[in-house]
Amino acid sequence: MGDRMSADAIPGDVPSGDLVRRHRLSTRVWHAINALTLLVLLMSGLMIFNAHPRLYWGEYGANPDYAWLRVGSARSGPVEQGYLQVGRQRWDTTGKLGLWKDGDGRVQRRAVPGWATIPSRYSLAVARIWHLAFAWVLALGLLAYLVRSLVNRHLQRDIHITRGEWRPAHLWQDVRDHARLRFPTGQAARRYSVLQKIAYAAVLFVLLPLMILTGLAMSPGTDAWLPVSEVLGGRQSARSVHFLCAGALVGFFVVHMVMVVLAGPLNEVRSIVTGWYRLPKERRP
Repeated sequence: MGDRMSADAIPGDVPSGDLVRRHRLSTRVWHAINALTLLVLLMSGLMIFNAHPRLYWGEYGANPDYAWLRVGSARSGPVEQGYLQVGRQRWDTTGKLGLWKDGDGRVQRRAVPGWATIPSRYSLAVARIWHLAFAWVLALGLLAYLVRSLVNRHLQRDIHITRGEWRPAHLWQDVRDHARLRFPTGQAARRYSVLQKIAYAAVLFVLLPLMILTGLAMSPGTDAWLPVSEVLGGRQSARSVHFLCAGALVGFFVVHMVMVVLAGPLNEVRSIVTGWYRLPKERRP
């Protein structure tokens, strides 16, 4: 979903090609902080995953138990290979996951290479410190952003999906427009499309809250006063959901950046840095 947003635009019609105010300062600051926060959480989370690179469903999870996802290394004849296994399907990931060489040329058998983790050398304790610190930044930042968006009516005005937008014909047309890379022009560029609304609502109200909730569920200290893990089907289930949500956020980021590039990166980046966006000129019939 591209970043074609009208949330903070000046009211009233503006001629195509003119600059409009697109993002308030609060939106731009939260966007920058969130980008850094999620990057640190992802990289420190991958280091934590290195401590036990397997995911389970249920309450218990140890090496003898069935893991629906695992990353490791094993010998295949005379050759040792890294692998990623999901269910019964296994892929060779030698050099990328499970078995790789560090900057000094030494063979490492950690799940995720050091360039993708914080810290780069194995340290579960340090990774947990980074992860917990930035988890607070994520949680408090999300709360502040949602409260601010309710007060200035950003959520009601720009994220709320109307009954007409839920119509199958409208949804299908938006899918076709995105597939054909037909981006809105003129006044239409000041509004979210329905696919954008669905994507941003999913991030704000599903993925980020689930990341926070499952993070709490994995903490033994939380279970002492709030049995979150029981609601999620067990601590290992919470861990699996936590990683699946992280993967979904990475997928959202990749699609988001691709659409920004295709829609015009200079104009899109300017809007999120300065708040000003130049309306694309209307297409002639």
